[in-house]
Amino acid sequence: MSDVTSGGTGRVVVLVLPEVNLLDLGGPVQVFDAAAHLGGGYRLEYVAETDGVRSAQGLELAGLGRLAATRAGAGDLVLVPGPRLTASDRLVPEAAVRWVRDAHDAGARVAAVCSGAAVLGEAGLLDGRACTTHWQLTAAMRERYPAARVREAALYVHDGRVSTSAGISAGIDLALSLVERDRGPELVAAVARELVLYLRRDGDAAQISPFLRYRDHVRPAVHRVQDHLAQHLDAAHTLTDLAAVAHLSPRGLTRAFTTATGITPLAYQRQLRLERARTLLAATDLTVEAVAAQCGFRDARQLRRLVTEAFGASPSELRARLRPAG
Repeated sequence: MSDVTSGGTGRVVVLVLPEVNLLDLGGPVQVFDAAAHLGGGYRLEYVAETDGVRSAQGLELAGLGRLAATRAGAGDLVLVPGPRLTASDRLVPEAAVRWVRDAHDAGARVAAVCSGAAVLGEAGLLDGRACTTHWQLTAAMRERYPAARVREAALYVHDGRVSTSAGISAGIDLALSLVERDRGPELVAAVARELVLYLRRDGDAAQISPFLRYRDHVRPAVHRVQDHLAQHLDAAHTLTDLAAVAHLSPRGLTRAFTTATGITPLAYQRQLRLERARTLLAATDLTVEAVAAQCGFRDARQLRRLVTEAFGASPSELRARLRPAG
């Protein structure tokens, strides 16, 4: 397979640097915390060189774990929120650079927000990798780390076990993307709703998943039906059943759902099932028959027909296309 660790241990070790920007820290952390409360299995830890750090905005952060006493390994995620950088030959503490390099060498994933990419650059983790950072820093990044493939106009970039994001609030988008990679689109959609977020993708990302699309409305009854369909994909649903979930008549549900999303409930269900089938074909070795059963299709024949119509390829062709080389 690839260099990406899917799912991971759920352990997120947050490296808190001196002069850390609070939104770089708080935004992604809030995403992982919400995911944990929604059953995602994440556990947050905070480490620094000392047990107290002053943020760029003047807030004192205390009670942090000591960097020297903490190790991150295979399947863990190291999160590096961006600090306020100053003009200096030494952009970030050397102890932090060594610790991040050791964590990556031990198999951890590393994700940097905004100027946190400087830690990865100093550690040599950006050499030969695609990456991004705050738009004001891209030129300096190219000059200081010439072996890095610095991209502009990207919210975030994943390259193997190294991920980077653009400035400040883009760290939230990066965290949502990591949760989706780990736990799937259903959980990240729930997190986005919990935090009242609009989900974005960078220009190279795949089209937004149906689990995330059609959610930019404020109709609780429609959200209930969407949640019910997402949580029971392998079950048969009639319009009457779904109307009962929404506490509406079948005609009222169809009208409300179409007004809020632009499609009917059953068309939405089909999109969810096809997306789940796509995910299973890419990530598992399940037979087409088993995928059809897990996604609520009548049989493998129906799955083959609908997958071919939706993706322009048979299930086996789609699986080959989605599987990473190597």
